[in-house]
Amino acid sequence: MAKADGRGRVVAAATDGACSGNPGPGGWGALIRFEDGSVEEFGGADPATTNNRMELQAALEMLERLAELPRHPDLVLRTDSKYLIDGLSSWMPGWKRKGWKTAAGKPVLNQDLWQALDQARLADVPLRYVKGHSGDPDNDRVDQIAVAYSKGTAPRLKRGSQSTPVKAVDPTADDPTSANAPAPAALQQLLTRLELADRLAEGGFALSTVELAQLVEQPLTRLAERQDSWRWRDWLVEPTDGDRWRLRRAEAGSRQSRNPDG
Repeated sequence: MAKADGRGRVVAAATDGACSGNPGPGGWGALIRFEDGSVEEFGGADPATTNNRMELQAALEMLERLAELPRHPDLVLRTDSKYLIDGLSSWMPGWKRKGWKTAAGKPVLNQDLWQALDQARLADVPLRYVKGHSGDPDNDRVDQIAVAYSKGTAPRLKRGSQSTPVKAVDPTADDPTSANAPAPAALQQLLTRLELADRLAEGGFALSTVELAQLVEQPLTRLAERQDSWRWRDWLVEPTDGDRWRLRRAEAGSRQSRNPDG
């Protein structure tokens, strides 16, 4: 295990792949969150590929990166690719017994990437399925990165406190007064998180401390110190049994202490 730096351990990871044409030009995206709240994003492109290959490439790049970093014991790799999850968890043992052949006796597609993933997999980092385009902030973000690369543009990537230069995907993006100009990416991501918070509150779903840190974008160490209810934007965050939290819409005029970062 690599030594921890000032960022602490990795608490969240997500990957996605995209392809224009399938086969066609493709891209992949990956995102890592650390205990101190910092984010590291990376991705890449392939001029002639498939969506499945990009999903596998994203996971491979992520696992190789995670192998170099200290990891929180609750860390999971979030992906919307059932192909990736089923391949690693269910299909691969049979492929290997049959000499990398399918049940029909045909060569396994994308064998090179599957074999690399078999070597790179980390026993302490299970895969978890998340439905694509469902409002999951990290899944939406890696999708944006992958799509941008598949279209030949260079997305703005977070690397701790640094960012790489960005190419405008839309010619109106450099003109904030244009009627067609999209909302700034930061506001789009915030809206996604707020919509997700509303659904979590309405459904009464419980979050682990790691998951809550992703939602409110605060260091895990700060949340671990909290014992009582506290306010984040328009929601009360309340502790439940087993180191878990629930969100509840705050009533107007609530006197609960407000999160200074929210």
